[in-house]
Amino acid sequence: MTSPTPAADSTPLAQAPVIAHVVRGDLIESVHHGLGVLTSAAGEVEVAIGDVAAAMFPRSSNKPMQAVGMLRSGAEISGRHLALACASHSGEQFHLDAVQETLQAAGLTTAYLQNTPSFPIDEQARAAWVSAGNGASSLAQNCSGKHSGMLTACVAAGWDTQTYLSPEHPLQQAIRQAVEELSGETVEHVAVDGCGAPVMSLSLAGLARSFGRIAAATEGPEKAVADAMREHPQYVGGTRREVTDLMRAVPGSIAKDGAEAVLALGLPDGRGLAVKTTDGNERACYAVAVALLRTAGIENEALERLAEVKVMGHGRQVGSVVVTDAVRTATGGDA
Repeated sequence: MTSPTPAADSTPLAQAPVIAHVVRGDLIESVHHGLGVLTSAAGEVEVAIGDVAAAMFPRSSNKPMQAVGMLRSGAEISGRHLALACASHSGEQFHLDAVQETLQAAGLTTAYLQNTPSFPIDEQARAAWVSAGNGASSLAQNCSGKHSGMLTACVAAGWDTQTYLSPEHPLQQAIRQAVEELSGETVEHVAVDGCGAPVMSLSLAGLARSFGRIAAATEGPEKAVADAMREHPQYVGGTRREVTDLMRAVPGSIAKDGAEAVLALGLPDGRGLAVKTTDGNERACYAVAVALLRTAGIENEALERLAEVKVMGHGRQVGSVVVTDAVRTATGGDA
């Protein structure tokens, strides 16, 4: 086993505070370290938990910004098809149908998709997919909506569809410009996401700022993206997905989850929030996000249900995931 490098030891992610306790019975069984931020309508940091200026990969939480880049490049997608371009969809039939519709409208087929073949992430959808005799495919993989949107943009702009995943491709350069403009930051790192597309780094504050700006947009591609996500939240996640429930619980908001425990939300007044659990386990994300929303003056029963993460034992609840004093102190509440 190799030892951690000095760079890994010194990363702000390794120094992140404990944001949640996993309590079983009367004992803290596990802890989650993480970061959280709330930004103002002007994009300034109002609440910070940990170092929210450090570079991190938002993973699929970047998708609304990527969709803005697609529209700026000429992609003619709207409504549920645009919401799907922002999605890590569950692989339900209505998701798969919409991906195929997007491709067909651009004169393409699923053979053009280059995202990593996989199965639907929703358990029921996966069971139905496998029962029908299907194997792993790019269509069923949760990023196929994004990839169909990228291909649509390439067709509209006359760009090569075979190399659309290259960071040097004009589409990815347009996406990078959108990410940097909306976040107010320079992309410092580019790597390969799980689906094969480039993933671009931001700070957590930059991610929250981007979501606030998209959610508050009154015109242009940003407004189109926000409207599509708000009007079709089930296409952004799925029938049984927390991110869909989160958007429905906060009217006018847009939200997106990402791999390695990232969650971002934008409010229609321009405020944004983002959370990252640094061990990559997402179970504390919604509880911390709800605490940040309380600070923003937003509370309701639906959010409280999202914040309640049960610890189960022998088929019944025997504990819960609770936010820590680090979160309470930062948010000024009793979350």
